[in-house]
Amino acid sequence: MQFLYLIISLVVVLADQGLKSFISNNYALGEVHQVVPHILSFTYVQNNGAAWNILTGQMWLFYLISVFAIGVCLFYLFKPKYKNMLFDWGLALVLGGIIGNLIDRIHLKYVVDMLQLDFMHFNIFNIADSAITIGIILVFIYLLFFDESGNVND
Repeated sequence: MQFLYLIISLVVVLADQGLKSFISNNYALGEVHQVVPHILSFTYVQNNGAAWNILTGQMWLFYLISVFAIGVCLFYLFKPKYKNMLFDWGLALVLGGIIGNLIDRIHLKYVVDMLQLDFMHFNIFNIADSAITIGIILVFIYLLFFDESGNVND
């Protein structure tokens, strides 16, 4: 069953890298195109920091954190004690997102971001960032509302 979750991670990586490649090859840096008017635009930016461009230029730190986080995700994904679909989906999404951004950091020395929400002021992000965020939310839901056997807490 863990093979399925590795496929989920792979799908995240492929979708993330595919969109990043499309944006990098077809947009000039800073170029903006509306995808869904007043909701979503593609805006090509390069981020050499973390979320909200914090810790700019600290690539060695991002490499270490990424390798550690990948190890943690794989450990818990294959640990029989935590067999819950919600938990495993969360880990698979986080794993795929971390790998997607790590590929950029190793290959480009920055992360390609392109998704911009037009209806609110929010930083530009990518598919990997979205997968990490959704995955962490799923893991927190599991940790808050489920017991060790995977049943809902009373």
